[in-house]
Amino acid sequence: MRLRTRPGLALVLATTVSATSLAAAANATPTHPVTPSVTGWISRHATPIATLAPDAPVEDLAPLRGIVGAAPIVGLGESTHVASEVISLKHRALRYLVEKLGFRSIAWEEDWTIGLEVNRYILGGTGDLDAVMAKMTDTWRTQEVAAVLRWLRDYNTRRADKVRFVGVEFYATGHAAYDAVSSHVATVAPHRLPELSRHLDPIRPATTDIAAHAQRYYALPDDDKQPYLRHARAVYDLLRALPRRQGDRAQELALHHARQILSFYEYYADPNLHQYRDRRAAENLRWWRGHTGGKIAYWAATPHTVAAPGTGISVPPLTFDSAGSYLRRWYGKRYVSIGFTFTRGTVIDPEGKPVRVLPPPADWADAPFGQVGMEQYLLDLRAEAPATVQQWLRTPAKIRLIGYFDGSDPAGHFMTGASLAAGFDAIVHRQAITPPRPWN
Repeated sequence: MRLRTRPGLALVLATTVSATSLAAAANATPTHPVTPSVTGWISRHATPIATLAPDAPVEDLAPLRGIVGAAPIVGLGESTHVASEVISLKHRALRYLVEKLGFRSIAWEEDWTIGLEVNRYILGGTGDLDAVMAKMTDTWRTQEVAAVLRWLRDYNTRRADKVRFVGVEFYATGHAAYDAVSSHVATVAPHRLPELSRHLDPIRPATTDIAAHAQRYYALPDDDKQPYLRHARAVYDLLRALPRRQGDRAQELALHHARQILSFYEYYADPNLHQYRDRRAAENLRWWRGHTGGKIAYWAATPHTVAAPGTGISVPPLTFDSAGSYLRRWYGKRYVSIGFTFTRGTVIDPEGKPVRVLPPPADWADAPFGQVGMEQYLLDLRAEAPATVQQWLRTPAKIRLIGYFDGSDPAGHFMTGASLAAGFDAIVHRQAITPPRPWN
């Protein structure tokens, strides 16, 4: 969850609880004194990860088989988007899920209509990687993310059971959704096209710059947003009322396009849009699971993937129930949450300058991860542990989270709300990070 993104994220972060209220909650979070029993337990149960190289064999990640088990959905959450090594570790974890455990979808913290273009690329369709990367939310425009997409395309060329990409967000719903709705109605109910046009045409973006369209709509007074909402709901209701046959995937897909259009307008009209966003992202992911029936890896920031409700973010101040909390509610332990964390390193600040990040304060829950003599490792948080370690795992946690890093307040960037045990099933930890390489 980074600030320098399309308006979906920027506006989420602009509509928040007060900084005072979140600071009060953070100050009330119990501290986690590091004890030899905690660091010793981590050292005994952590499995070293041999390399960051995405194309290296993945046998060093074999403990993931036991951690994931038969779970159909696995969250891969990162404590910052802006770490080359973290993205590479997630890439390798994704490879293990795909190659060894049969995962066939990757649900991404990306808009649905942008995801359609990414999916076409990785399935071997026309277009090149430059064009795909240019359309992704700017958070993802890095060499490391491009390597993930390139690998997915290469992997798919060798298989009939291809891996698919789906965007579970809706904050930049583009023309593809509008066109798909029109095309479907023209095919199955052409007599309804005039009715559809009366509702779809007034809300169809007049520009290809969806960010500008979103900003204009978001800035409207509440009363002026109501016609857009009425038209969007009418479009969705029209699609939902069309005759349906059991297993009609074309109808299901068209209805989902219509739902994304409605979600776009509801989202920017909702006073609690950050809460709306994660609930709808989780619903989109659940829909995709039902639509495909396959196993899904969910790639997003940790505040979205964490498996417990009441996530708090310090910069900027936010509280909401994460998408992962809904997935845990619906799927129980069949949703597995893996957090990717780090100790220290360098990130790029809002002005584009490198800023040093020091290890987290000693009383933060993730501080002990940096006191283990492995450069990167995988830790199963469900491993048998003594009482002192159980207390550390089950105490509500303050964990590092970096979107835009303010070097003047290095200890002011964190998330709260869940204990390690409640929010995560496993941790992949990296000691030192560097900024990702820009795509162009």
